[in-house]
Amino acid sequence: MRIALVGYGKMGKIIDEIATKRGHEIVARLKETPTAENLNSPDVVIEFSLPEVAYENIRACLENKIPVICGTTGWLEEKPGIEKLTEENGTAFLYGSNFSLGVNLFFALNERLADLMKNVDGYSCQLEEIHHIHKKDAPSGTAISIAEGIFKQNPKFDSWKLEETQDNQLGIFAIREDEVPGTHSVFYRSEVDEIEIKHTAFSRNGFALGAVVAAEWIKDKKGNFTMKDVLGL
Repeated sequence: MRIALVGYGKMGKIIDEIATKRGHEIVARLKETPTAENLNSPDVVIEFSLPEVAYENIRACLENKIPVICGTTGWLEEKPGIEKLTEENGTAFLYGSNFSLGVNLFFALNERLADLMKNVDGYSCQLEEIHHIHKKDAPSGTAISIAEGIFKQNPKFDSWKLEETQDNQLGIFAIREDEVPGTHSVFYRSEVDEIEIKHTAFSRNGFALGAVVAAEWIKDKKGNFTMKDVLGL
């Protein structure tokens, strides 16, 4: 495949290396806004940039009818508009708060546990995420996805907030520490015990590989997708 990388920071460089090893051609490495000219006619765009420029980057690609895989978090209030634009232009869009295979299995496990716990009295629920000090948004997109999975299964919660859980607001502790790639935990605590599920990333390579796999999967497809579609979860 011909792949254009929009946003060429640490993640972009790892994606470049993995995609090349898998036999793909990187036809553009952009730090600027994509255009029909500088994208260089790719089959797909992989977008890992910054929250403040993600919408314009994605919009420019979709208007040129190029499928987009997006891993930028912190801009989701504008996602409905992007999904509408995808349909209008007859192309494809896939957003992932986290492309790691392990994390997407963790999402499924989180929903199952939330369903089991919803009718059990005496337990409070709390989320925690730890990332490197360079991460621009808090909480992480992955933590928000975990929270949304809990909302889906447990009607007690309908929103999240930074800090401790209170009433119908699910609490998320967002910690920024050294060069941590990403650690996410869900705790159910009672007076007598605690249940915890946790995912720890050892490097960014798992995120990058998942993004390339998603790019391979989305070729020739139309519509809005998630990693659940890619992995059949």
